[in-house]
Amino acid sequence: MTIQYFSSVTAPVNIATLKYWGKRDSSLNLPTNSSISVTLSQDDLKTTTTVATSSSFSTDQLYLNGKLESLASQRSQSCLEELRKYRKQLEENDPSAPKLSQWPLRIVSVNNFPTAAGLASSAAGYAAMVYAIAQLYELPLDRSELSKIARQGSGSACRSLYGGFVAWEMGTEINGDDSKAVQIADVSHWPGIKAAILVVSAEKKEVPSTGGMQLTVKTSDLFDYRIKKVVPERFEKMSKAILAKDFETFAELTMKDSNSFHAVCLDSYPPIFYMNDTSKRIVKIINELNKSQGRNVAAYTFDAGPNAVIYYEEKDERLVLGVIHEFFGTLQGWEKKKGVEYVVPKLFPIEKFDHQTFSQGVSRVILTGVGEGPTKTDEVLINLETGLPWQGSQL
Repeated sequence: MTIQYFSSVTAPVNIATLKYWGKRDSSLNLPTNSSISVTLSQDDLKTTTTVATSSSFSTDQLYLNGKLESLASQRSQSCLEELRKYRKQLEENDPSAPKLSQWPLRIVSVNNFPTAAGLASSAAGYAAMVYAIAQLYELPLDRSELSKIARQGSGSACRSLYGGFVAWEMGTEINGDDSKAVQIADVSHWPGIKAAILVVSAEKKEVPSTGGMQLTVKTSDLFDYRIKKVVPERFEKMSKAILAKDFETFAELTMKDSNSFHAVCLDSYPPIFYMNDTSKRIVKIINELNKSQGRNVAAYTFDAGPNAVIYYEEKDERLVLGVIHEFFGTLQGWEKKKGVEYVVPKLFPIEKFDHQTFSQGVSRVILTGVGEGPTKTDEVLINLETGLPWQGSQL
């Protein structure tokens, strides 16, 4: 057997600066508010996915990081059904087209970062799967249309269909047809945006995002005010700040929205704790750094997990990384910046911090920046003679 029909792509992680939290329709993954994110560079964080199809396959299969996983969830099935529907339409319009919509799929996916630990693995994973199958099926759909399919797998996956700075417009239609991702600005618009990720925990989180959202929507008194008043105003301001490359405003809104998101999680009953003591110490470090400089040189944000993502501009890299290196300089991740001399800014009040306490709790540093959306790759994770994953298709 030699597999003739296959496609390989890579897809990025995105980290929201204006958070999506809460669904108005769980089956379609329709959000209660619009959101904004930064797509991170695939040089540092990516999912690689190969999809193949053959009449000799007996059933759809997914291998994630070398392990056979179930595709039985409604989220996965919704994506596959939508993609097959579009392929079937193409086949009906062109009788000579191979009947790929009728054949099972073999999906092999590998993350180069911890899965289900608050680093948007499901966003990158579903974006990669949808984009790869769309390439395999030769679907005439643009990224915004594909984002509506990826959204049904993982809400934030829709934003990973684009690079740069991306908005997920919540939409108003009941069927979700206008709930999609749009690009605010591409990578070239503001390439100086960098990110330092402090991996606080690579363990699977206690409260999955979907369950946490349901609890918040049901029990939080603050939630309604957030989605009706806070987020709509911030959406307009943050979009303008990105287009104006106004980091001061972008940073303030990013930190405020992270705080707001975790406040409604804490306001849920029983409360949801995604941040931990290490996360809170990182917040203090960044607040003191900004205070010492008299402006926002860095912005923290935390998704549904304790890991910190710190955005900054390249022109302030020595300031920001100097402080981060002071506390976490012994960890893996700094080799990317070999030869750089890190100096703590003179005005930073290092005496306020118990170094031993504040240096604990982080396992790894990932230094990255803004990046591109899904991209075709020559790397093939499936042995085209056997139809099985290559032995190396795992972490």
